[in-house]
Amino acid sequence: MIFITAKFRVRPEHASNWPSIAADFTKATRAEPGCLWFDWSRSIDDTDEYVLVEAFADDDAASAHVTSAHFKAAQQTLPPCLVETPRIVNFKLPQDDWSELGELAV
Repeated sequence: MIFITAKFRVRPEHASNWPSIAADFTKATRAEPGCLWFDWSRSIDDTDEYVLVEAFADDDAASAHVTSAHFKAAQQTLPPCLVETPRIVNFKLPQDDWSELGELAV
């Protein structure tokens, strides 16, 4: 799978509305074939920062994502709400779901 984590520093005046601002993009991405997950979280240390954790089944799914109409629309609508270019970590992993954190087994 292609596993991606990105940090988005949102302008303070848009931070509370970010889930709504990104809602169409999020919904369309989650509906893509090959999207394993696409989940936003808000930082507890910086309420103007959102963390996106996303995964795609393979290179084809990731390529389809970045060439989609909704991705191109997001390239136009999201940046004006941001303080800076999002930071990203991107890995290819030989798995297709989350693993258990054995050190905190329940």
